[in-house]
Amino acid sequence: MVILKKNKFIFVALFLLTFASKAQTDVLGMGEENGSNLNVLYRNDASFKIFANTRGYGLAFRRGKHVTAKTRTFYEIEGQNLMHPKQVHIVGPAKDRKRFVYGKLNSVLALRGCLGMQHVIFGKADLNAVEVRMSYALGGVLAIAKPYYYQVFNPNSPDNSNTSEVAFNNQTFTTDSVIGRGEFLKGINQTSIYPGITGKFNLSFEYAPYTNLIRAIETGVIVDFFPKALPIMARNPAENFIVTLHVAFVFGKKWY
Repeated sequence: MVILKKNKFIFVALFLLTFASKAQTDVLGMGEENGSNLNVLYRNDASFKIFANTRGYGLAFRRGKHVTAKTRTFYEIEGQNLMHPKQVHIVGPAKDRKRFVYGKLNSVLALRGCLGMQHVIFGKADLNAVEVRMSYALGGVLAIAKPYYYQVFNPNSPDNSNTSEVAFNNQTFTTDSVIGRGEFLKGINQTSIYPGITGKFNLSFEYAPYTNLIRAIETGVIVDFFPKALPIMARNPAENFIVTLHVAFVFGKKWY
């Protein structure tokens, strides 16, 4: 299941990169401004972001609009898997679904929606230069927590030939009692929603060779606050505040 998830993520990333390449070709093929003039102001932009942070990885979409020559407003939506820093994958003896995270209570998907402002700190002197930008945003976050199930030997089976799938039990579980991970969809009807508030601060370094394209490396911090504490790992306190650092590749285009 872990390998399958990684393959899906790679597939989505390749799809978005293909989309970005097509967008670049379309823009440069237009009979309008070809992106070689630094003095042209594009009022609109749209971009995708592939990021990895200290608690997982994800994808984002951003739509922006210039307010002044050096300031733009934007909205951004994103999703990421939210992991616990102490989780470690263990290989069990089960024939399938071998890898599991001992002590994990929930698999968490974090969905964020934000409104923000971006400011140019250092603009481009020429097309080969790098533009430095600062942005900040505030919005909401939804943590979708699905119970994490384990594959264990059925205690009612005298020869341990049958297995069952159960949630983590702090009283009876040991690393030897678990033989693998349960099916991913197991317990989906017990999914819980944890709403919260999110804030972001980013620095981005724009290096696109044309002014109507977006190619940037972004780094920053995200702070999520959940009024109702979010449980991810057993024997660890549920979390109200989650702070993550991230690095991202941003690509997109601009237009009038």
